[in-house]
Amino acid sequence: MFNKKKPNVEMIRSLKKIFSEKKQIPDTSLLSIAELSCHEPNCPPIETIITERTIDGKLNNWRIGKPINDILESDIINLSDTHNHSH
Repeated sequence: MFNKKKPNVEMIRSLKKIFSEKKQIPDTSLLSIAELSCHEPNCPPIETIITERTIDGKLNNWRIGKPINDILESDIINLSDTHNHSH
């Protein structure tokens, strides 16, 4: 039960590369990928948040309802481009 697998560093690097290519993220943006546990109703137990911080300070977030180690390239391709914008 407590043997939670940590996300693989190589997997995160690979996801960032695929994500940048599929979503045309510019090199000037900083991408971060975080795995969060969710305890809210109607929320997956673990979700992955991908955040783009643009050079002008904008934040764009995408959510995938599964752990980092389970994300497939198709999950990224199928992500909607209607992501959350915040400053």
